[in-house]
Amino acid sequence: MKDVKILGAGPSGLTAAINLAKGGYRVDVYEKKEDVGMRFHGDIQGLENWSEKEDILEQLRDMNIDIDFDCDPFSKVSVTNCSRIKEVSSKRPLFYLVKRGSFQGTLDHSLKLQALRTGVNIHTQKTLLPSEANIVATGPIPRKVVGIVRGIIFKTDHEDMAMVAFNERLAFRGYSYVLITKRYGCIGAVVRRDEMSRAKDYFEKTKEYFVKHFNLDIRQPKEVGGIGSFSLGNIQKGRTIRVGEAAGLQDFLWGFGVRYAIASGYLAAQSIIGNRDYERTAKRRFSHRLKAGVVNRYLMENVFFKNDYSIFVGLAELVKRSLYLMHTYNVGQRIVYPLAILNLKKTYPELKA
Repeated sequence: MKDVKILGAGPSGLTAAINLAKGGYRVDVYEKKEDVGMRFHGDIQGLENWSEKEDILEQLRDMNIDIDFDCDPFSKVSVTNCSRIKEVSSKRPLFYLVKRGSFQGTLDHSLKLQALRTGVNIHTQKTLLPSEANIVATGPIPRKVVGIVRGIIFKTDHEDMAMVAFNERLAFRGYSYVLITKRYGCIGAVVRRDEMSRAKDYFEKTKEYFVKHFNLDIRQPKEVGGIGSFSLGNIQKGRTIRVGEAAGLQDFLWGFGVRYAIASGYLAAQSIIGNRDYERTAKRRFSHRLKAGVVNRYLMENVFFKNDYSIFVGLAELVKRSLYLMHTYNVGQRIVYPLAILNLKKTYPELKA
């Protein structure tokens, strides 16, 4: 039996661990915090279902992940620029809402139990040097942070809803959102890193807008938040494999990263089991999607915001139909990409063409 050491017990690290253990490996996962999911406190996140043709839940099952965590499908989302509202609907779920944290029902807790059942050894409050690990799954890289989210979770009697607001006053070059499922809600403001010092102010304006215009009742609010990192070339360093946000795998437009994280963990495990080149496999799986995200971010910042996002809201239904194409690095995106990189490197100098 071969030994594998994984640094970090997030979705990518635990997915890798589960698959390696099923493949007959002895797996040790090192987590510096007291438990898995301690970065989060019941935060609601989305498993996006528009970026690929295969439903995310079917994909998770194919990657040996059991769907035994709270997972609520949403087929409708409203988009607004605070003057117009457009509802977008789909025959299949646009996304699934999951909770993050260390308690029962969360994605993190579920993956922990699944890992333990397969024989994975999870060592909490212990760490390694990255060079000592076979797989690094430590989450966002501080020096590559591209955005921040400030928000709250809360209890409410409001009906289920999902709304995204694009408005420079609420979140400069970012977006605001409210998500409610089964009387449990989350409000957040996502801003890019050069606006981090004002993140709290943006959140307060976001909260005020949603409470006032949608008559939200908020009980037992609790602050939540986080950071996201993105890069185009951090897949592998020497013999050490990097997965999830430790590899910079995140959608540069929306900030979604859980689907990428789990998929990269699975690919890392399969590359070890099959003695295949992980870097080549991961780049084939993610490179075009990451580049598409760069183009999408460029268009959002330099086209839609100049019209107070009215064009984006007006075309919301068309955008919904094109969501899959927006992640495929299509011909149009290939043409725009050099200009997008040149422009965005002014704000994000670590981006590489």
